[in-house]
Amino acid sequence: MASDPGPSRTDDTPPNDPVARSIGHVLTRLAGDMSRLGIALSGGGDSVALMHLVHGWGQGRVLMAATVDHGLRPEAADEARQAHRAATALGIPHATLLWQRDSEAGNMMAAARDARLRLLAGWAQRNNLDAVLLGHTLDDQAETLLMRLARGSGVDGLAGMAETRSAFGMRWLRPMLGLSRAELRDWLTGRGVGWIDDPSNENEDYDRVRIRKALALLDLPARQLAQTGANMAMARDALQDFAIQVADGTEARNAGLKLPLTAFRRAPLEIRRRLLVAGLRFVSGADYPPRREAVLHALGALARAPRVTLDGVIAEPRADWLHLYREPAAALRAAPAMADADGVALWDGRWQISGLASGQQVRALGHDLLPELNWRASGLLRDEAAATPGIWQGDDLIAAPLLKPQPEYAVRSLRGLPEFRALLYTH
Repeated sequence: MASDPGPSRTDDTPPNDPVARSIGHVLTRLAGDMSRLGIALSGGGDSVALMHLVHGWGQGRVLMAATVDHGLRPEAADEARQAHRAATALGIPHATLLWQRDSEAGNMMAAARDARLRLLAGWAQRNNLDAVLLGHTLDDQAETLLMRLARGSGVDGLAGMAETRSAFGMRWLRPMLGLSRAELRDWLTGRGVGWIDDPSNENEDYDRVRIRKALALLDLPARQLAQTGANMAMARDALQDFAIQVADGTEARNAGLKLPLTAFRRAPLEIRRRLLVAGLRFVSGADYPPRREAVLHALGALARAPRVTLDGVIAEPRADWLHLYREPAAALRAAPAMADADGVALWDGRWQISGLASGQQVRALGHDLLPELNWRASGLLRDEAAATPGIWQGDDLIAAPLLKPQPEYAVRSLRGLPEFRALLYTH
């Protein structure tokens, strides 16, 4: 159905509306007392249904919508304008976010998906939103399960999409995973609401389209496939709880981690994998985990090598601990940070430094000046010390606040044990 996704004939929710009632219960459970919510609005049937359902449920809350124009199709700009009219007709402020591609190389769909989330997260943060709502459905869940099965995913991948997750500094909610596309389109049609059909949904160059057509051809039941995902999610949750128990006694310091080595080595391989992945992301700040094969290789190497480097993080067993800390070369690649108007800078996604003067910048300390700084007295390992922040004026090192504290500079790690534990529970 390709008509303009304009307002419904009435904004009143009928008392006998099972779709609205079902989504309302889920939204109340997921959003809780959140007062400012964003809606990812593509203009397709799923996101249009989401917008109307949230509008009916969210009285008294601030609702905003945004559409990402990837510039991949000539019709996209007009579709974004239609989405804008549909949102503003309901009194929901709307923004169109443009993707400026750096390169045509690589997996275009994966790059577009990543860009969409980053653009939406930035928009949500600028507007102080508590979370962004996504229009994924029961069919999306079934398709995701089969796609991940074809890629050889483990338990986490086969658990499917979670109702709620954190990524790119934002909370994402999927309240419609229990409803099918057909149910939502029937609901829209019954209310006289149109939507836009994206022709790329028929393009078999894309994995998801091929999976979607295979589901229809084989008559595979989406609801039962989604139930398999729910069963795998229960198994995932049990593994996450076990990993938390094994990590008992972990210490976080200077944006790095110390995991109890004996407990780590005694744990099953899958638990060691989970702990290492969470530790790597904790130290590097990466939005996504490294590939499973690379992590398994690193775990094997830890049994033989004195240390292993992966994703800009060094893993080094020493005495009773497995140390995880920033690789100096990765810290040196991090962009220098300049102070804001208050003299505060955030650097390498790991540090907040305050007390900076005009013209000073924060970048990695490096190895060359360590002998002059008596780095051993800091209790840090040599490479760990080299990856800490230095305060520079041009080529001159002004201060190394973690190695030689100075009262005018305050340094705070942006991560602690709560963030590490949250990563162990990240879906």
